[in-house]
Amino acid sequence: MARGSSLLAYALTRAILALPMLFILLTAVFVVLRILPGDPILALWGGRTPPPDAVERARVQLGLDQPPIVQYLTYLRNIFTGNLGISIGEQYRGTPVWSQIATRFPATVELAFGGMLVASLVGIPLGVVAGANRDRWVDLGVRLYGTIIWVIPIFWLGLILQLVFGVWLRWLPANGRWTGVDTPCAPPSTCRFQTGMYTVDSLIEGNLGHFATAVSHLLLPSLTLGLVLSGFFAKTVRANMLRTIGADFTEAARARGVPRRAIIYRHAFKNALVPVVTVLGLQFAILFAGAVLTEKTFSYQGLGILLLESITSKDMTMIQGVVVFYAAIIVLISLAIDILGASIDPRIRL
Repeated sequence: MARGSSLLAYALTRAILALPMLFILLTAVFVVLRILPGDPILALWGGRTPPPDAVERARVQLGLDQPPIVQYLTYLRNIFTGNLGISIGEQYRGTPVWSQIATRFPATVELAFGGMLVASLVGIPLGVVAGANRDRWVDLGVRLYGTIIWVIPIFWLGLILQLVFGVWLRWLPANGRWTGVDTPCAPPSTCRFQTGMYTVDSLIEGNLGHFATAVSHLLLPSLTLGLVLSGFFAKTVRANMLRTIGADFTEAARARGVPRRAIIYRHAFKNALVPVVTVLGLQFAILFAGAVLTEKTFSYQGLGILLLESITSKDMTMIQGVVVFYAAIIVLISLAIDILGASIDPRIRL
């Protein structure tokens, strides 16, 4: 009971501390968008010169004629009531920002989880092997891999994978989320519950052919994101493996005659994973940031593409809505990871 109460108290404390972080991010978004050069009102006319009276009417309708403090308070009120505004760009003009985000977000979630899966499957085993073989050739190789893969530009890696596996070998689709026009839940399919994530929707539909198609389109973008992150995972797990292998409890196990393999995989590996879990929030933030360039490279229709389209068309309300949504998601993920880490390792709550 006491353990559950302490975890609840820790969760509440972290949630309260997350509010100022969210507030700072929201304020930063508001300020940056309003000091950028250019007039967002001109986006309503797609680059054409509008009549002066039309500009003033549009400015009044969007509330840009108000003092900055009034605009800021209105901005906060709208966000906390779920109103992200209406698009003013040429491509999505008149559509609610929230509807576009809801349509694109599942694709980015699918890509982020795919990237995290690749990073975990590649980076964690490499880190364990490197930590268990300190200063041997395999350790040096993993450290070199981690350094090189981390500094490679993500769009360059994506282009290489796209060229090799999508164009030369033709093993995987080079771009897009789906082959053809219809998506997994398009008629005549009748998905009982549609998520917008094509892999999940295909499984709900019970169509393994659709699932294979969705996975084939997801593989190259996921590899691009995951391989870059795997270098960080490998170096983090290696460092924690070395720390736990030299800890008192592993020395005691070694003195009792416990086999080296059991010490590494039963004791050191388990304890080395705890710090990895605690930094997953930061890595998810990196995944979402990297997804923007990856989605552009592979024409993957997620939030990243939506953000780039909005920037190109100077759609201020769409840019503001997407960035605010990104900020809120990153704060929530970081909060969830903090709580998960505290549940795994009670020392974090102290």
